[in-house]
Amino acid sequence: MTLQDFRPMMERCSNCLNCKWVPFDKLQSMRFGENCPSVCYFNFNTYSARGRFQLGQIILDNDAEYSEEVTNVVHNCTTCGSCDVTCKVCRYNLEPLDHNIELKKDAVLKGKILPGQKAIMQNLTLEKTMLVGKKKNSRTDWATGLGLKDLFKDHAEVMFFPGCKYSYDPKLAEAARFSAKLLMDHGVDLGYLGEGDACCAGRAHQMGFEEEFDNRSKANIKAIEKAGVKTIVTPCSDCYHTFKRLYAQKGLDVEVLHIVEYIDRLIANGKLKFTKEVQKKVTYHDPCHLGRQGEPYVAWQGEEKKIRNQIHTWNPKRPRYNGAYGIYDAPRNILKAIKGIDLVEMERIREYSWCCGAGGGCSETNQDFSLWTAGERITEANSTGAQSLVTACPWCESNFAKACDENGKQIEVLDILDLVRQAL
Repeated sequence: MTLQDFRPMMERCSNCLNCKWVPFDKLQSMRFGENCPSVCYFNFNTYSARGRFQLGQIILDNDAEYSEEVTNVVHNCTTCGSCDVTCKVCRYNLEPLDHNIELKKDAVLKGKILPGQKAIMQNLTLEKTMLVGKKKNSRTDWATGLGLKDLFKDHAEVMFFPGCKYSYDPKLAEAARFSAKLLMDHGVDLGYLGEGDACCAGRAHQMGFEEEFDNRSKANIKAIEKAGVKTIVTPCSDCYHTFKRLYAQKGLDVEVLHIVEYIDRLIANGKLKFTKEVQKKVTYHDPCHLGRQGEPYVAWQGEEKKIRNQIHTWNPKRPRYNGAYGIYDAPRNILKAIKGIDLVEMERIREYSWCCGAGGGCSETNQDFSLWTAGERITEANSTGAQSLVTACPWCESNFAKACDENGKQIEVLDILDLVRQAL
């Protein structure tokens, strides 16, 4: 699509402002009632989904250009998708998230990017990762000695894909090793891409760099299809969304599971039993790309129509991604299965979860905004009385670990895999 294709949506937006708030029937307090980090932080309507619809329209009408200020508005969106979910509580004919990303694409095509983004994309091209400074030749160090099958040399039913953060961050690499070993210990025929392993580039898509995303996704899909695997398992929520939704749109046809889904299956089948107690009060953070953006892709082809030239619809009926069918139960099932764990919920959970602030490239291009967003979530987590904030995404984990709440207080941040390891 192009920005022009979104003009009908720009004109249909009714300025209801649901894109700024948790749905009122889910609202528990004003303190934790907002849902859009961008408009909440910058406190200006143009940073909301409604404001960006208006911005897109005036850009198409040549009433505005990509000035430095406009470029900042466009790119300072974490693409968390919260506006998209709350919009669809009462609307069915708008796609705020897709439009926000399309705005970014339009800006990138016109050369309007933020400082630092060029280096990220250069590293993706040269070293096959968006983590600046990391090298391709050290990407597989995390797997040393595990005995994983190299899918370019041998066949396996399941492909393990760690993602960039688990591959390069030494604090996270052990979780990737644990995940792979856990699967193999429970009889999973597991392999990985070895030297062919490379960034999924989902974050390039979030940042509007569609050419770079297309190049990387085509190469990865070719490698996956050549490997002939039936299932992909990843511990990274961003990679999960990229394979499950974005690559599926490009024709990838394999089962995609997050590691929490696989572990939940093992528990349900009686193949995995926790033997140790972990005495800890925890709260769980739903990652955006595992939760509300974790719904499976449904292929659709059709056209927009109007009934009696008034009521907007699609023929045939179009899939509606409202976030309700993301991955929410699996991680909670795991936590509840661990003896001693006391799970207390925050106010904004499941499809209405507050973003960690790392998405859309914001953790690299606007750290103040990104860490403020993480700090808001830590404030919410600390309000529950929990000792630890648990998540299932390395980007969330890394961002939370660098932030503190509104009173300067931090919280222990754990990967859910850390608790699984302690309980075995």
